[in-house]
Amino acid sequence: MSDNTPAPDSEAEPTDGVVGKGQPTPSRKEREAANKRPLVPGDRKVANKEARAKMAEAREKARIGIANGEERYLPERDKGPQKRYVRDYVDARTSIGEFMIPVMFLVIIITFVPDPSTQVIAMLTLWLFFGLAVIDSVILGFLVRKKLRVKFGEDRVERGVRWYAAMRSLQLRVMRLPKPQVKRGHFPK
Repeated sequence: MSDNTPAPDSEAEPTDGVVGKGQPTPSRKEREAANKRPLVPGDRKVANKEARAKMAEAREKARIGIANGEERYLPERDKGPQKRYVRDYVDARTSIGEFMIPVMFLVIIITFVPDPSTQVIAMLTLWLFFGLAVIDSVILGFLVRKKLRVKFGEDRVERGVRWYAAMRSLQLRVMRLPKPQVKRGHFPK
């Protein structure tokens, strides 16, 4: 007898007849068979329905995330601290461009009036309003760039922030995505 095996008359703990892990080691073939999944599910209609439901749930979660401004759901053009600052700055102010769509709608209705002088006045008003919106957007771009230089440093300002601010300022506040996170007048620090 070797020295490693206990003597039968020594006081060893009872093992209840189970030695090791209690089952044989699975062969490679058995392990591979357990990992295999069919390429095509058994019931394709049910599988498609589950996949559609899962995708719809993911889209809804992403839609809510974008609306709330959660960084991981935002598209690349909206990500980053500078874009968040620009969004908050634009949302805190009242821009002329916000009222562009309602004014255009009003001009369309006025053009149905048969009086040509009324139509001309409406069109000239629209062009004047459009010009004011462009001027307001240019001023906004300079203000945003200046504020970003102060906050993030002279050479750290991203490209395209002025255009981003202008495009956001031309949208109706209720139509903006991500939705405004600040109230009017509450400018970011």
